[in-house]
Amino acid sequence: MSKSIKFSLLLLSLMWVLGGCSSNSGAGQQEANSSASPKAKPLQKLSIMLDWYPNAVHSFLYAAKEKGYFAAEGLDVDIQMPADTNDALKLTAAGKIDLALSYQPQVLMARGEQIPVQSIGAVVRHPLNHLMVAADSGITRPKDLAGRTVGFSSIPLYEAMVKTMVKQDGGDPDSVKLVDVGFDLIPALSTGQVNGLIGGFINHEQLLLQKEGHPVTSIDPTKYGVPDYYELVLVASESGLSNKQDELRRFMKAAAEGQRYVSEHPQDALNILMKHEDSTSPLDADIESKSLDILLPLMDAGDKTFGYQDPDSWTRVEKWLTDNGLLKPQSGVKAQDAFVNL
Repeated sequence: MSKSIKFSLLLLSLMWVLGGCSSNSGAGQQEANSSASPKAKPLQKLSIMLDWYPNAVHSFLYAAKEKGYFAAEGLDVDIQMPADTNDALKLTAAGKIDLALSYQPQVLMARGEQIPVQSIGAVVRHPLNHLMVAADSGITRPKDLAGRTVGFSSIPLYEAMVKTMVKQDGGDPDSVKLVDVGFDLIPALSTGQVNGLIGGFINHEQLLLQKEGHPVTSIDPTKYGVPDYYELVLVASESGLSNKQDELRRFMKAAAEGQRYVSEHPQDALNILMKHEDSTSPLDADIESKSLDILLPLMDAGDKTFGYQDPDSWTRVEKWLTDNGLLKPQSGVKAQDAFVNL
């Protein structure tokens, strides 16, 4: 073999080796780059307990979960139904769950019992709980209940509401007979057992009574001395706010997106909700649609962000509870400590 041929073969071999090394080096670099690329962070878990079985007022939560708003904020939110409606605040305070849906007056009264919870957002900004009377009863205002019977659902707050309304209207609150009917609000009124109800919601009991052929007149408590309180609020424990403030802030951001979606796509939001109905409390699609129509204006914070809480609202409610003996002055409850705007 000539020297020129040998040299050519040697040159080709060298080029092949160098090319192979270059190729392997590139593959190795790609592999290194791949292993060095950041992995997606696991979603942080948060739990929330509803105030009742899933219904229209909770649509913003289910929408935020299904549409990915919680996930976009790095959260995996577990939505739970309570075994007992009195459980949520206590479980939150004990750190068993992160968040609960409850009611503004209950948050203040819980703090009066040294249960360390705080509201982080107003969901329904006005009372849903109205005084209800049969439409054909002839009762048109609270003072007409003098000498009549009013049923309530086991909560002292509701007794105080009736007495305030009757007194504010110029009637004698002591002349009204208050009967605890538990959760049998609808049959109590529809069968004539009572002349009026307190504890029934305009987006639920009123709609069901109408559907069953028992139309009612609802009387807004805020027109007769009861402060315009937040019917539904989101609640965390003091320790939870200390340890998970960033997560809770992101939760509120995603919740606001969920509520925006519900406002813009109410029927789609209800379709999402219906997939989460509890088998023990099936939903009536027509009732939930009408309920959402009532709820949306009452959940609107106007030019404020969803969930915003007015300090004056908390001050007015705290004073009314104290004036009516539902908060003891010596309990040391301060309105400004019961809530935080994230």
